[in-house]
Amino acid sequence: MKKEFGLHWIKNKILTKEYECSSHAEEERESEKITLDDIEQSIINGEILEHYPDDQRGECCLLLGYNKEGYPTHIVCGRTISDKLRIITVYIPSLPKWLDEKTRRR
Repeated sequence: MKKEFGLHWIKNKILTKEYECSSHAEEERESEKITLDDIEQSIINGEILEHYPDDQRGECCLLLGYNKEGYPTHIVCGRTISDKLRIITVYIPSLPKWLDEKTRRR
C-alpha cells in the first residue's frame, strides 16, 4: 500500500534525498537559474497550491515555496513507481500566467 501523497511525504523525500528531476525540470531550472538548493529550500518551506489527483502522469501537485533569498518558486512534483519524489517542472511564477505567486491569471 502506497503512503499518502501529501506535503509531509514530499518534504520527507527532499530531506532524505529521495528525489529526481525530469529532463524538463532540469531544462527549466537551468534557464531560470534555479539551483537544486533553491528547489530543496522551496519545498521544505512550501505549501501545496494545487493538487492534481487524476493527472495523466499520475497524482501530482503544484507547490509554492521560497528560496533563501525569499524569491518564490513553483514546483510541480509527483511520485515515481519506485516511490521517489519526481520534480516534473520548476519555474518562477510571473505574468502573464500568474498575477502573483499564489494567484493564477484567469
